[in-house]
Amino acid sequence: MKEQFYTYIQNLQDTITAALEKADGKAVFHQDIWERPEGGGGRTRVIENGAVFEKGGVNISAVHGPLPAAMQTYFNVGDVDFFACGLSLVLHPKNPMVPTVHANWRYFEMYDKDGNVINQWFGGGQDLTPYYLFEEDARHFHQVCKTACDKHNPAFYDLFKKQCDAYFWNAHREEARGIGGLFFDHCKATETMSMEQWYAFVTEVGNSFLEAYLPIVEKRKILDYTPENRTWQEIRRGRYVEFNLVHDKGTLFGLRTNGRIESILMSLPPHVQWVYDHHPEKDSPEEQLLSVLKTPVDWLK
Repeated sequence: MKEQFYTYIQNLQDTITAALEKADGKAVFHQDIWERPEGGGGRTRVIENGAVFEKGGVNISAVHGPLPAAMQTYFNVGDVDFFACGLSLVLHPKNPMVPTVHANWRYFEMYDKDGNVINQWFGGGQDLTPYYLFEEDARHFHQVCKTACDKHNPAFYDLFKKQCDAYFWNAHREEARGIGGLFFDHCKATETMSMEQWYAFVTEVGNSFLEAYLPIVEKRKILDYTPENRTWQEIRRGRYVEFNLVHDKGTLFGLRTNGRIESILMSLPPHVQWVYDHHPEKDSPEEQLLSVLKTPVDWLK
């Protein structure tokens, strides 16, 4: 399974980066191959200062070795070995009318000292963080997510949408990071779902990413914006940074397993503001966004 999924994310990285370069029309991804001293490594691809994407990364990694002590405590296991691979992407567009997007698809195994697999699971998802709310974009993104889910289980979309709303919640701000999407983790073999079926589901979601995001990019990248719109974007990016550094499990896992710091912090935007006690004008588009972020919305009703 691990070889199959690692091959899949290598190919998916190629597909996504090629499509994003075409959408940007100016910048290309810089590739960086790195190795982890304890075992494994990755292939980081970063795009910067493009016509559309101010900064973004589409990274893959496959790391292995003894599970670090901090992660043993987290998983409540003893001295075991592990393998983890995944693709993680974040794109921060220049135009505030184009939303930031995040996605991740990953696979994890644990082994005893004889090399036997003692645990394995899939995880991942994709979610959208707009700075200005276009409801048709929200409906489009969620409809693509639901279509991918429905091919495997009609209950998946509602379940994983709720998990996404709960996960990407900035508890210290009492607001969502964005308008959600899908989030799933610890997807293990059960009586009703084999690991092969989970693989089919996760890759279905991965294959849906470009369909979910690129039409929004193409529609919004041509819109005009003001310096005030840009200031609002940078203030909201601050909330994105707060979530990633305080709450995000993937960031914490990378830091605790001696991951490559440049690749881990690739998700952070290049220009951010923290304005003291900022409040948008009443009934403004900025306030409209905040009101939506206070309570999860069913975008497909």
